[in-house]
Amino acid sequence: MTTWAAAAERAGAGLRDLTVRNLVRTSAGGTGLRVRLTNALGDRPVTFGHVCVGVPRSGAALVPGSNRTVTFGGRPEVTLAPGATALGDPLPGRVAPRQRLAVSLRLRGDGGVLTGRNRATAPPDDAAYRSLPGDHAADEDGAAYVEGVAVWHWLDALIVTAPEPVSAVAVLGDSITTGVGSETGHGWPDLLADRALLESWPLAVVNEGVSGGRVLAAGTGRHAEERLAAEVLAKPGIAAVILLAGVNDLGAGAGAEPLVAAYRRIVERAHAAGVRVIGGTLPPFAGAEYHTAEGERAREAVNAFVRDGGVFDGPADFDAALRDPADPRRLLPRYDCGDHLHPSAAGHRAMAAALEPRVLLDAAGQRPGLGRLVAGSGRWMPRGR
Repeated sequence: MTTWAAAAERAGAGLRDLTVRNLVRTSAGGTGLRVRLTNALGDRPVTFGHVCVGVPRSGAALVPGSNRTVTFGGRPEVTLAPGATALGDPLPGRVAPRQRLAVSLRLRGDGGVLTGRNRATAPPDDAAYRSLPGDHAADEDGAAYVEGVAVWHWLDALIVTAPEPVSAVAVLGDSITTGVGSETGHGWPDLLADRALLESWPLAVVNEGVSGGRVLAAGTGRHAEERLAAEVLAKPGIAAVILLAGVNDLGAGAGAEPLVAAYRRIVERAHAAGVRVIGGTLPPFAGAEYHTAEGERAREAVNAFVRDGGVFDGPADFDAALRDPADPRRLLPRYDCGDHLHPSAAGHRAMAAALEPRVLLDAAGQRPGLGRLVAGSGRWMPRGR
């Protein structure tokens, strides 16, 4: 089952002969951790000569004895052709729900166009670190990692064998889903994962947001229909999708009809794969740079379809959770980060609270009242302990 994931974007270029250390956090816990790497948008083969997973301590430093070497088909080195992914062999031990992990990748030669996730967040630390030249994947003191960046590098997913009956829910969205606007760095999918653990829901929540993402056109990443196939349905254990995308399309001049048609295709494709879809209403964005009267009318039509069109397996009414009752075209002031588009930290909390457990659990093939979930109760154990 997928316990962490990231959407694929073109995230720059120019990296060569160094090590990157990605800091991430699981959703559900489990055993047999597997690392999946991607060169989905790369322009040349990429070779990783050494891959390790450890437990972060502070900054790029790791808990002593926690770092483990990942193999691929028994080999410590793997090369990914452009467009390819690679799945590591299972690691011994157990990871806990919401556990922080550090995935270090030693890049051999030129990395070309980087497939990663921009605006990645892993508070309170940077999302990743880049090292001095050479192989520093096994380093635990972190001294060689000299640059902190808000990008995850070549990391596609973390997969575990989770206790039954855990299911994974993927969030397919744009910069609001990545957490932009939250001064804490915690976006609503992260808060939803925390809520799932706190309220003992048998769910993992994985974030497939991409900043600037659209439904109808590609941006730094692929358009939403393509991302559904490549980044959601291709990952194990995904039982449901929360779709929250379309504001950037409206800002670019799209009307309601093509968005609704695309939503229908997304739901049809997901259903064909046995995956249910929760439709998220589009939040208010009056006052944002690209808001227009035409875009507002289209937003209202799209939201009416999400609520009453009978296509989605359940609603997530983010519009109702965030709008200002005095002017429903706008975000409530305390939920506005200041750009009138992205929610503040309080707004992200309101979004996470807007998901009804019954709707979410039903869509994921679960039912309320299953009792307390005990998932991954142990910690990732350092060597020799």
